[in-house]
Amino acid sequence: MSEKVYITSDNTVVFRCPNCQRTKTVAVKDLGERQPMRFKLKCPCGHVTVSTVEKRRHFRKEIDLPGSYIHYVDGQPKGRGPLRIKDLSVSGMNLFISTNKTFAAGDILKVSFNLDDARSSPVEKKVVVCRLKPPYFGVEYAPNETLDKALGFYLLS
Repeated sequence: MSEKVYITSDNTVVFRCPNCQRTKTVAVKDLGERQPMRFKLKCPCGHVTVSTVEKRRHFRKEIDLPGSYIHYVDGQPKGRGPLRIKDLSVSGMNLFISTNKTFAAGDILKVSFNLDDARSSPVEKKVVVCRLKPPYFGVEYAPNETLDKALGFYLLS
């Protein structure tokens, strides 16, 4: 099993030995173009670790929650339907929409669902469609959306 490491805001990756906690910081440009970005590292303490560099800026929590959406075109609701949320992060989510509905990059959706936490916390977010691989759609939260407390705690658990 490999350990995921994330690219930091200053375009570096910090590898940490799980045995002795020693760290090594490497600039992303020095890692090369290999895909996937998987590395077998041997620490000076002798421990060998396999690490995979995650290109995403934020951790994504894999889930499978039902929800619904409303599709807005020119500020007016033009369609609605069911969806499943496949993963969440502090900046967006990945949606599975099984209908033959098509969206374009930049389309606005209002997504509603309940978290599977103790309170079944309701979440309602306006999102912008960014990545299209029907039936999967990558979305980012609209610029005026904030991360609510329940969602923030959920992502940390």
